[in-house]
Amino acid sequence: MNNPRQMVDGGSLLDAVDARTKLAGSNRMELLLFSIGTPEVFAINVFKVREVTKTPEITLTPNLPAGVDGVINLRGNIIPVLSLSHFLDREGVGAGTRDTMMVTEYSRRTQGFLVDSVDRIVRVDWESVRAPDGLMARSDGLVTAITELPDGHLVSILDVEQIIANAFGEVTVPELEPIDADPSSFLFFVDDSPVARREIGAVMDKLGLRTQHATNGNEALYRLQALASQAERDGERLADTLRVILVDAEMPEMDGYVLTRQLKADRRFTDIPVVMHSSLSSDANKAMGSAVGVDAYVAKFHPEILADTLRPLMSR
Repeated sequence: MNNPRQMVDGGSLLDAVDARTKLAGSNRMELLLFSIGTPEVFAINVFKVREVTKTPEITLTPNLPAGVDGVINLRGNIIPVLSLSHFLDREGVGAGTRDTMMVTEYSRRTQGFLVDSVDRIVRVDWESVRAPDGLMARSDGLVTAITELPDGHLVSILDVEQIIANAFGEVTVPELEPIDADPSSFLFFVDDSPVARREIGAVMDKLGLRTQHATNGNEALYRLQALASQAERDGERLADTLRVILVDAEMPEMDGYVLTRQLKADRRFTDIPVVMHSSLSSDANKAMGSAVGVDAYVAKFHPEILADTLRPLMSR
């Protein structure tokens, strides 16, 4: 395996992150490929990886969830360390060493993932990324998408939000004050992660909002364009009923950046705010959203913050 900090062009992981900020609106992403000691190739978005290191000494603590091996002190911060082979049901399969740890940040939560080794960083087009279906889909939903490398190898892109939810439980949505919205109005949201769609749906139910949704950017664009065409045929203004479009950043086929750019270029969506709702919570990601025209950026998953962001946009 290659040096874990090496990318396709010979630079560092930090170089890859810097390069990723230039990809907003290009429908491309960079994946960090890794192994858990089995023949399968797995990947996560490199922009969610803070560092890759040899596995440090892990401290056991009582009452840890299954699959959480312990905690480490990472420069003054105590973070949990999860074994990906456990969650992927590959314990005892292959010769995985778990000698390598990827430190990741999702929704302002930092954790370490134990893997056998990391390989390299590859750049892929979202158009070549497909949601798994049929026999390729895992019943537990831990693989959110599949892509193929130029050498023919298939890569399984992990739904880390689902893995974290499996380890620590899904976010409990608190009681939220309903929004006084027009009964004919609705919110459209798009997210490829089933756990994220459940959480968003729970918030919308608490707020008393009507919704429609899609599972990737391409599907969302198709459905939104159909809504706009129907409104034109009816001689109506779409913004009078569709009040907010909530988009994820990472999605198969078309990401949230390209989707936003397409919507902002279409006069039929004028006056309909686009809110980006993403587990990529850094300032760089917010700047990427702003570059394509999002009206607000909300890091997953904070129900109160999401509700407060939507309240003035949905209220009549």
